[in-house]
Amino acid sequence: MHFNKLLQMLDSSPYLSVGLDVGADFTWMSIALPNGSFWGRPFKIIHDDPYSREMAVAKIKEAQELYSLKSRCFLESTGIYHIPLLCFLRDKGLDCSVINPIITKNSTNINIRKLHNDKFDSKKAALVGLNASLKTSIIPDEDIADLRNLVRDYYYFKDLQSAVVLKLNAELKVSFPAYLKVFSRITTRSSLKLLGAYPLAKDMLAAPKEELVGIIRSTARFGDAYALSRYEAILEAAKDAAIFGRSLPSNAVRIRLYIESYQTYQKHLDSLLLALHEAVDRLHGTPVYDRICLLQSLRGVGFLSAVVLMAEMGDFDLFSSPKKLYAYFGLDPAVKQSGKLNGDKVHMSKRGSSLARRVLHMVALNNLKVDKGTKTPVNPVIYNYYTGKCANKKKNVAVGAVMHKICNIIFAMLRDNKPFEIIPPEVHCKQYVLNHTASVTNAA
Repeated sequence: MHFNKLLQMLDSSPYLSVGLDVGADFTWMSIALPNGSFWGRPFKIIHDDPYSREMAVAKIKEAQELYSLKSRCFLESTGIYHIPLLCFLRDKGLDCSVINPIITKNSTNINIRKLHNDKFDSKKAALVGLNASLKTSIIPDEDIADLRNLVRDYYYFKDLQSAVVLKLNAELKVSFPAYLKVFSRITTRSSLKLLGAYPLAKDMLAAPKEELVGIIRSTARFGDAYALSRYEAILEAAKDAAIFGRSLPSNAVRIRLYIESYQTYQKHLDSLLLALHEAVDRLHGTPVYDRICLLQSLRGVGFLSAVVLMAEMGDFDLFSSPKKLYAYFGLDPAVKQSGKLNGDKVHMSKRGSSLARRVLHMVALNNLKVDKGTKTPVNPVIYNYYTGKCANKKKNVAVGAVMHKICNIIFAMLRDNKPFEIIPPEVHCKQYVLNHTASVTNAA
């Protein structure tokens, strides 16, 4: 008999299922018996009331003594609100698990009436928990949870900063259109300092030449010739804005506010990145630290991307195959088939970590780049795979296939504990045959 099935049989002894529908301020709790009936009425746990919390624990233990059964508590994942209650119940010695709300939502309704409230949802969670084969989420270690909090906050502020840049772009397109072509990016140090001091085209025209050139020279690293050329470009852009542009006093106020917001968000990002480096350094000598270093050997994966992948992945040892890994990230196809109907348009399920998918998409694009100098792909194997997919698929579908391949590569790297190296498919096949032959010979 398969070992996992044996464990499932051993763990399928009767138990009390405690379903908890968690909210921001309170939680409803229901206790289901092994036969599917309920013990008592749903109980409301007030999060900031110590007496209410202790009463909930007392009720669970009372049911355990009454029926001489152990209990298992099932909390729906709510992002963050379930965490304090989960830790509290675990500290009280109770067996707690987190379940995906999709599971309870899609489970068979226990009432023919169209009914939805927190009490009912706690009963539903308790009945779902009676299924011994129920898949529960794994709560990451504190170190992984710490990294996950930091990377999610980093991208939160990064998105806010990107939104501010879009606002600044839109403002300049109205009041100072040609300025957008003066610098490679409007968020360069020179550009932001100039706009902060002289936000409108007329302000730039009225400013002394020495002052504008001095700002560019002090913030850029390209010398006097570059500063003078940018000054001339600014003058041309400012003169063009008088013909094609509309500036109001409010434009100056908004431009300065956007610049201030951008710089504030940049300070937050710098602080979070420093905290990430410190958190990873504290993990030195652990498998997580080694895996973060290992992932950075893959083209297009830097420090931040490696930390995101490990933080969102949690414990890599829980994934027995690459399919489980990219299903966890939400890269698996959402299959639609019923009777004679076969869904032709298959999309990613996108039920996993959106942040991990975002990073994998960026890594995929980085591996598809072509070196400007040598005109050769940075990763010939991935590039050839991509062009082959593009022969009969749309480009965005081909990029999705590359993300799958990148996920397979990451799984192999972490499984074998080996850094990335570019191996052509024919060489890879030869190595596989040799390794398979050697393993068969050793087994014999």
